[in-house]
Amino acid sequence: MTDRDTTFGVYVHWPFCAQKCPYCDFNSHVRHKGWDEARFLSAYKREIDWVADRIGARVAMSVFFGGGTPSLMQPETVAGILDHIAKRWGIADNAEITLEANPGSVEAARFRGFRDAGINRVSIGVQSLRDDELRKLGRIHSVAEAKAALDVARGTFERFSFDLIYARPGQTTDAWRRELGEALELAGDHLSLYQLTIEPDTPYAALHAAGKLVIPDDYDAGALYEITEEMTAARGLAAYEVSNYARDGSESRHNLLYWRYGEYAGIGPGAHGRIVVDGRREATIAERNPEAWVEHVEGNGHGFIERIALSDAEQADEMLLMGLRLSEGVDLAQLAKIGGVRPSKTTIDELAELGLLETLPASLRASPAGGDWRRNELDEIVMCSSPGLAPETQPLSGVRIRVTPHGRLVLNAVVAKLSNSFQLTDRMDKLRSAV
Repeated sequence: MTDRDTTFGVYVHWPFCAQKCPYCDFNSHVRHKGWDEARFLSAYKREIDWVADRIGARVAMSVFFGGGTPSLMQPETVAGILDHIAKRWGIADNAEITLEANPGSVEAARFRGFRDAGINRVSIGVQSLRDDELRKLGRIHSVAEAKAALDVARGTFERFSFDLIYARPGQTTDAWRRELGEALELAGDHLSLYQLTIEPDTPYAALHAAGKLVIPDDYDAGALYEITEEMTAARGLAAYEVSNYARDGSESRHNLLYWRYGEYAGIGPGAHGRIVVDGRREATIAERNPEAWVEHVEGNGHGFIERIALSDAEQADEMLLMGLRLSEGVDLAQLAKIGGVRPSKTTIDELAELGLLETLPASLRASPAGGDWRRNELDEIVMCSSPGLAPETQPLSGVRIRVTPHGRLVLNAVVAKLSNSFQLTDRMDKLRSAV
């Protein structure tokens, strides 16, 4: 992913929800008296203008409306934002344009309106196929409403996906097998399956700290994960990312852009972006409060409260963290090109010995799904780095690293281990010596 015209996307954050879920730490807000949608549309357009003036010409290969609950927007608002993105950057003819929806806000007429506005993919937050579990999760829709929403999505859009949360309190392996089996019967070509995590500063975090909410321990959560891998694979849905499963060619292109460390503009309250300004990657973070964001945009042309020029080392850390979420892993040559560093061969070997990491040729990535995740290419492939070479001279060309299924369960620890072993490439050594 080196051609900037093929790696640019736009994330649009809609911050409003009908109700705040107790496990959610996303930037979502409840406004019982509603909001001034025309004012927000004007602010979205103005922030798009400000970013476009800074980064120049681009072609969006993906646009993603996230939240919050973007399906609470009027279709005309979605159309207005997409029209402005097309005006300032252009949207590729084959672009993926996704909108997140909650089942309770799904109506056939509204979905047709979103389709007419330009949406060609929806992602629906089902979260559970059990009514009692939905109530515990703070969801305001029923299983019947979720299934009806999926039927509408299937008949309206080219592509659709939905989310489930598992590893919930008291969930057994048998219960998850039954529920996941039902989900696979309802699924199209993509499914997102997330293990419940306790996020700081949420109602669930307070309950968990008080001992009133007990989630499966690492062993039980691992068993649920193994069931997830087994059942999705049996239905032809490859685990192309830690929590995402798809048939070949149906992966979320926008999320792949994040994980492959592409460029994207983050627009809206609380949105994060990674844009390239004058050849340097910059992190942008917008004001989280919706009304404060609007005022900031009206006064300054944008709602960003932080704009950070990322160092080579920071880019390398981010690329490693994002890329190792994917089954295709991280190309070490690309890591060296972006960050000027490489993880040490000793550390790679240690993690491989533990069964947490494996290496393969970069050319093996024939598709985003990365082929058969369970096949260990090390049985057939000799690592391109010869064991007799010092870390500073080991060749990087053509080598890719990725975590194993077991490594996925301790991904943050694997990333930290690799990051702490970073060594400068010869190019960066020479540059720093010259300085």
